[in-house]
Amino acid sequence: MALPDYLKDTAQDYAKQATATYKAPIETSTFTGGLDAQGVRAAGPGITGLNPFVAQMDPMQTTAIGMAQQGLESYKPYLQDAQTALTAQAGLTGPQAYQPFMSPYQTDVIDETLAQYDKSRLGGQQQIRDAAVASGAFGGGREGAMMGQYNADSLANRAALRAQMLQQGYGQAQTAAQQAFQNQAMLGAGQMGLSNFERAGLGGDIAAYGQLGALRQGQEQANLAANQQAAQTAAYEPYGRLSQYGQGITGLAGGMAGSQYQDPVAQDPWSSALSTAIGVGGLYGKIFNK
Repeated sequence: MALPDYLKDTAQDYAKQATATYKAPIETSTFTGGLDAQGVRAAGPGITGLNPFVAQMDPMQTTAIGMAQQGLESYKPYLQDAQTALTAQAGLTGPQAYQPFMSPYQTDVIDETLAQYDKSRLGGQQQIRDAAVASGAFGGGREGAMMGQYNADSLANRAALRAQMLQQGYGQAQTAAQQAFQNQAMLGAGQMGLSNFERAGLGGDIAAYGQLGALRQGQEQANLAANQQAAQTAAYEPYGRLSQYGQGITGLAGGMAGSQYQDPVAQDPWSSALSTAIGVGGLYGKIFNK
């Protein structure tokens, strides 16, 4: 189809622009963050050497990771203390568990009590002798029988008194051993509780730092994604402009227009970045938390 004379100059201009535009390769590194034709990272926002369109880790996330690493095995000291308490608790069981709790003064107390008891019984012996003298039976069988019965009662009462004091001391020692057993059990449980409390608190802090950091990283990623889309749009803008230009010439010449150029589909950078941030941020909440 021959072009009208009035469109020849316009067509030549279009041809020159199209040749220059389509001849030059698209520098995709400007909107992909890849390497350019010379193997150099494209300039743009971000950290040198890293993809400029990928948001780097937020300082809060770095803090969360550091806390998580430092918190690993932080339970061990508490566990060791709990094991020590339980080991001590094991020594408070069995038939001999009461012995460490027996009063070191018990023997002295018993000896002194029995000595005072013996002295108190001497008065009764003297009363029997005095009664025998008064009745004229001193040294006789009656006096001997009374004295023997008195002394037998004294020995029986003395043994009962000693047994009572020993039983009392044993009961007190048993009670003290049981209390110590319970104390050690509570100490062990307390150490485990402190371990769980520390881990739960640490997990909460890590989750807070991580989730806030992930949110800020998502905001930064949305900003970088917008920059990426802007760079991509700028790279493809000449093709869209030439397409419109060519369509206009074809229409003026009375020909059939070709397919319309379509810009690359732009996505909502914030929605994508936010969903990623929420997903990553949720991982921090699971650290140290069951």
